Amino acid sequence: MRIEYVVLVNQDDRSLGTLEKMEAHERGVLHRAFSVFVFNSKGELMLQQRALDKYHSPGLWSNTVCSHPRADETPLQGANRRMQEEMGFGCGLEKAFSFIYKSDVGDGLTEHEFDHVFFGFCDTLPRINEEEVADWKYMSMDDVEADIKAHPELYTVWFKIALKQVRKHLSSRDQL
Repeated sequence: MRIEYVVLVNQDDRSLGTLEKMEAHERGVLHRAFSVFVFNSKGELMLQQRALDKYHSPGLWSNTVCSHPRADETPLQGANRRMQEEMGFGCGLEKAFSFIYKSDVGDGLTEHEFDHVFFGFCDTLPRINEEEVADWKYMSMDDVEADIKAHPELYTVWFKIALKQVRKHLSSRDQL
């Protein structure tokens, strides 16, 4: 299995070097990440359920794809790579916004990420990689928000944080 590294960054997203991914999460240091939100022509969001054996947040529902770019790639390149690796398809992605968050994700691990958020709009159905993804579904934004309110424990922390900004960003673009 390949040892993965994350890119450590400062509050301005300037690279400070790399650190092994698990150590970065144990130490809770700020690192670069990306989150992808893919919407179909009905305006529904494609969600993924994380594989049940993920090292953190297993089995939780989240946005279409989320991960970390490698040191030799941009966040957009990393997002496109992980779309193929996790969901088995690609679509045009556009940068929407970035945000920083820090949260305990259990088992002594902390996510502290400078998260680059990308939107995609397509009707392609995924061919999931079952090592990464347990399941997937489309849901309207209203239904996602209602379900998070009723069952917050079923969703990843970063997804719940980003979703508020996703809605705001889409509203400002007169979409969905």
